[in-house]
Parts: sequence; structure tokens; C-alpha cells
Amino acid sequence: MTAMKFSGSRVELIPVDIEKDMEVFERWNRDSDYLRLLDDFPATQYSASMVKEWIEKDEGDGLLMMIRELETQKTIGFIELGGHDWLAHNAWVGIGIGEPDYRGKGYGTEAMNLILKFAFHAQNLHRVNLGVFGFNTRAVKSYEKCGFKYEGTEREYIFKEDQRWDMLMMGVLRSDWELLQSAA
Repeated sequence: MTAMKFSGSRVELIPVDIEKDMEVFERWNRDSDYLRLLDDFPATQYSASMVKEWIEKDEGDGLLMMIRELETQKTIGFIELGGHDWLAHNAWVGIGIGEPDYRGKGYGTEAMNLILKFAFHAQNLHRVNLGVFGFNTRAVKSYEKCGFKYEGTEREYIFKEDQRWDMLMMGVLRSDWELLQSAA
């Protein structure tokens, strides 16, 4: 079997450098827009050592990769594939673009397609799912470009900015993703 290519036309997925990348995560954690879109917890400032501890504790069957822009070699975000159900061949994915200048420009979409290629071809998964905040329409559009379909709503699941928001559940099947790739 040939080695999986973790490189696209504009980004590559690289292993986390536990020492170097902690400073990057710490900087991103000072960006309120990044934190607003990252998770449903209140925005929290995490130090490099706290992020390092979280990553070291999270070393299960998940795959955490950094997203690096090829032209500048700048680390612009992260992507994680985890929560594997090996019996059903399912997993979830999460992504964050930490560098503001790289948001909304297709870098995340390319990174998502790279991790989906790995999930479906190297790990032989059947489906990958995710949750996305209802207010994050830019992310929904990106996920749809990768083949994700809307599968349901957890109504008023999130409490952020003094109001309730829905959590949208999305998933992509291997067959749908492969059909989309063959049409490209």
C-alpha cells in the first residue's frame, strides 16, 4: 500500500510538535473569534502548559494534526479525527483555523478533505460526523463542500453571548465523499 498523502494544493497536515505548537495554541486562545467558534464552553484563556496537558491526556485513538499552509509554511490551524467506533467504522472530526487571515478562504475545506481521505481510505471508516454551531454558517458551507449532510438539530443546545443557539449535526458517508471526489 502506498503512503497516505497529507498534502493538498495549499495545505498539508503535519504531526503536532508538542513544544513548538503549544505557543501557537496559546496565541490562538487569545482570539475571541476563534474561541467563539471553537467549542460550546465559555471562552477560556489556556496557557501553553494547559494546552500541552490537554493534548498529552487526549492521546487515545484520535489523530490530532496541525494545518500548515504550503507557500509560507505557516501553521494556521488544527484538525482532529477521534471518537472511533471501530465496530461500526465511524468517527467524529473537529477543526479550527486559528489564524484570522486564513479563515473563509478554503484552507479549512482542503484540510477537511485531506483528513476525510485518511479516514475513508487508510482507516476504512464508513462515516464521519461533526457538530457545528447554528450561527457558524461559514463552517456549514465548508462542510457541505466536503460532502457533509445536515442530519439534525440539538435545539438551543449552546448558551453563548447571553442567548441560546442550536447545535447542527452533520455527517458524511464514505460513498458520498468518494462520489464527490470523482466528480471534482
